[in-house]
Amino acid sequence: MTTVDLPLLPLGRGTDLNSERGVECPGDLPAASDPDLVARALAAKEKLGEKVFILGHHYQRDEVVQFADVMGDSFKLARDAAARPDAEYIVFCGVHFMAESADILTSPSQAVILPDLAAGCSMADMARLGQVEKAWEALSEAGVAEQVVPVTYMNSSADIKAFCGRHDGVVCTSSNAQAVLEWAFDQKENAKVLFFPDQHLGRNTAVLKLGMSLGDCVVWDPLKPGGGLSAEELRAAKVILWKGHCSVHGRFSPDTIDDLRAEIPGVQILVHPECQHEVVLKADLVGSTEFIISTIEAAPAGSAWAIGTELNLVKRLANAHPDKRIVFLDRTVCYCSTMNRIDLPHLVWALESLVEGQVVNRIEVDPDTERYAKLALQRMLDLPGKTQED
Repeated sequence: MTTVDLPLLPLGRGTDLNSERGVECPGDLPAASDPDLVARALAAKEKLGEKVFILGHHYQRDEVVQFADVMGDSFKLARDAAARPDAEYIVFCGVHFMAESADILTSPSQAVILPDLAAGCSMADMARLGQVEKAWEALSEAGVAEQVVPVTYMNSSADIKAFCGRHDGVVCTSSNAQAVLEWAFDQKENAKVLFFPDQHLGRNTAVLKLGMSLGDCVVWDPLKPGGGLSAEELRAAKVILWKGHCSVHGRFSPDTIDDLRAEIPGVQILVHPECQHEVVLKADLVGSTEFIISTIEAAPAGSAWAIGTELNLVKRLANAHPDKRIVFLDRTVCYCSTMNRIDLPHLVWALESLVEGQVVNRIEVDPDTERYAKLALQRMLDLPGKTQED
């Protein structure tokens, strides 16, 4: 089928199940305009009681996180779920790879539920298992695979984490990427790192934290033969970065930083390490989502901040700290579109289905994948220092 053959669907009417994942639910969703949605969510949660534990990622809508039992970043939430073994149902208001991580860390008797299966992650989707396996074959052909330690960011699918587990690799978060890369380079003589799926976190960590040069890093493009790299380039590189990025954090630009500094005297630029290298170089502070939150909480009244991370969180921080001037780093309003797939109608539908004894949208990782993914996660957890934040 070509693009010419694809059906033209009027906005809001009809679905193409061959191209869309999770757009059809085995039951009717409440209307988004239903004025009783909040009351219905509260009632369903009360009926379920201790059976349900709701996790809310920081990037979720306010209308959703108001029902969360805990809020946080992806790995923190997965560990919070594992710490609640008596909860039969874990409702993860986040995206698909996060729910997979929760399923890996919780017991088989617990059901992890994603209210909308279409809530994926564009970054995680940029590194598919088949693509990574082809890259590994190319590294073998170049004679360097024995030197390579694969490192995957937490924002990746379970089978990618399992690939790292099978190949003596590890998982990292944005908080511990430096410690993880240092560990990786200590594993083998003349070690190299294959870092995926986010090139920016890998580059920023290698250059700004480990003191490498930009020339030590090359970018593997999975859409090009041989990743677009020669065998000589692979042999010379210390870090092989996967050509992937966050669709939100990748938008922020150095020009906007210059404009905001001219517009707001004394403004401090606070960004996530998933931002482009040029943006990170111009920022005053760089850190994980939890770092961003704690920095704003500790900031003095009257201070001004431009924050480069997801807009739902920036707005929430601005509302929670009216004594500080907090602005979004991008001139254009840009929410994480897949995070925003989790809305109140989907949450109500999932909770009311559980009340009726029907488990919907359960996320299950097969035992073999879970085994090796957990191995890669455990290598990270065994490292000293903070390991639970993203």
